[in-house]
Amino acid sequence: MSEHKNSNSWTLALVALGVVFGDIGTSPLYALRECLTHAGYLPGRDGVDMIYGPISLMIWSLTLMVSVKYLGLLSKATAQGEGGVFALLSLLRSKKEALGPKASKFVVLVVLFGAALLYGDGMITPAISVLSAVEGMKEISTELPQHVIVYISVAIIFGLFMVQKQGTARIGVAFGPIMILWFIALAGLGLYRFIEHPHVIVALSPHWGIYYLMHHGYHGIVIMGMVLLAVTGCEAMYADIGHFGANPLKRAWFLLVYPSLILNYLGQGALVISDPRALEHPFFKLVPQPLLVPMIILATVATIIASQAMITGVYSLTQQAVQLGYLPRLKIVHTNPDVRGQIYMPQVNFLLMVACIALVIGFETSSNLASAYGLSVSMGMLLTSLLFFYVARLIWNWSFWKAFLPVLLFSIIELGYVSGSLIKFMQGAWFPLAVAVCIWVIMKTWTDGRAILFQAMQRGRLPVVHLIDEIKKDRVIRVPGTAVFMSASAEGLPLALLHHLKHNKSLHRQVVLLSVKFADAPYVCEESRHEISEYYEEFYRVVLHYGFSESPDVFDDLCTALSEKTKVKRNGITFYQSREILLTNGPGKMAAWRKRLFVTLSRLSRPATGYFDLPPRQVIELGIQLEV
Repeated sequence: MSEHKNSNSWTLALVALGVVFGDIGTSPLYALRECLTHAGYLPGRDGVDMIYGPISLMIWSLTLMVSVKYLGLLSKATAQGEGGVFALLSLLRSKKEALGPKASKFVVLVVLFGAALLYGDGMITPAISVLSAVEGMKEISTELPQHVIVYISVAIIFGLFMVQKQGTARIGVAFGPIMILWFIALAGLGLYRFIEHPHVIVALSPHWGIYYLMHHGYHGIVIMGMVLLAVTGCEAMYADIGHFGANPLKRAWFLLVYPSLILNYLGQGALVISDPRALEHPFFKLVPQPLLVPMIILATVATIIASQAMITGVYSLTQQAVQLGYLPRLKIVHTNPDVRGQIYMPQVNFLLMVACIALVIGFETSSNLASAYGLSVSMGMLLTSLLFFYVARLIWNWSFWKAFLPVLLFSIIELGYVSGSLIKFMQGAWFPLAVAVCIWVIMKTWTDGRAILFQAMQRGRLPVVHLIDEIKKDRVIRVPGTAVFMSASAEGLPLALLHHLKHNKSLHRQVVLLSVKFADAPYVCEESRHEISEYYEEFYRVVLHYGFSESPDVFDDLCTALSEKTKVKRNGITFYQSREILLTNGPGKMAAWRKRLFVTLSRLSRPATGYFDLPPRQVIELGIQLEV
């Protein structure tokens, strides 16, 4: 049994190389180049300390941020094995007395903004990764116009997003082996150049990085915004812990990814010292001329894999936000009928594609895009440190100093990242922040609007006993069949039922009041999947429970629940769902523009019956006007 577990862990480590470490693994394409360029390094004028300092900062960022913070500490801060900002929220909500009402609202706002920041990251990662790889073609033909690079990058990105609807199951099998080849190439190229200038190994000492920051003032702040490029992908890695487990990620990181990255950065540094002309593109200058074309192809494939991982992460994040009630219901296509977790979201895919292509066309070069990259990543990392402090203190009951000291260390480094990124604000760093603010406003408006709408629906709700009394007195005409009335609340009569009864003057022989609830936890065990209660003969209430990381199978689970009480004819079930027509002149305490935004979002939102993939020929929607 242990051998099987061990083998499975190694398999997961292999798959994780592509899905989890693709982003951080393609950073050598541009990270050191941007560090040295923005540090103002001039060959002939500056000494080797101007190279050792940035390399030291990058290596120790990888060590402290990835090895210590994310794989050492945050890998333990999971909810039922799931990671990410919503998992931290789930942990904090797992102990009712941990957060008061005000603290709870503050934490939710922080989590929503942290989630929103990942969208900015998800837009820039495919753009900068693919663009930096395709720019390697200039090493073959220096006369190649930049607009050709842009066109090729746009075509690759367009193709990448077009194949998303086919699912990634088949492609995903090849991710691990390709990334093994990529990391071996990183290590081999770095070692090849490192041997030419082995003294660069002194850059492993942290004192070079500290010395650089202390003696270079403004450039010290600037460079921290570029050092961040070496550790992008940490948040996605933390979010993917649930798919692979902490041990496979640690194996992949410490045995292959971490040493490969260090060797490559040392090799790039050695090359720049021995050949200052390599500063223009140190990564591809590492490659011997005969291997240049294969390396460009491998780099392009690696960046596509890195982009795929980020796109898949955005899908998962969006699904979680929808199911927790922070975003409108969007269309979700399950690309693999056997694996419910593999999903494709057309609207999200289209918006990401448009944003990525616009970024490539607008910024034109990976160097320009590097200025836009980082602010969303660094702020997300800082917010995660803050949430981890709350978890350590309130949930794990760590002493103040035990929780504060590591968070203080991480926060000092992350504040350096944020400061360095803010300096690039006008050069493009505003973009991911603007995206995050817009998505945060949408999330907050949707959350507040749904609360107001719920109150409006409650005002017109009648107790179930009112209808049961009418049925007992034979005042309601019954017709054959099963009617399922869907409602967000598990109390009272759904408005759809009252609307149906008012206009059709009859009720089905078998009635089910159905509510679907998403828990703060990622998963709900099968034993707790459903609750069923019988108010009267053939009159039931069913509540289905799902975790925020689960893909609900409402129709099958409803039939399973009903089979405990009565016979079920799947083809004889009719689902009734209210379709709210919202008016903005209600008493809801929300600004007029936010009410209009909420109404627009409601129109874009899929009905619950469509979102839960119920049989379309067995669904009836009833329009109901409500004032918010």
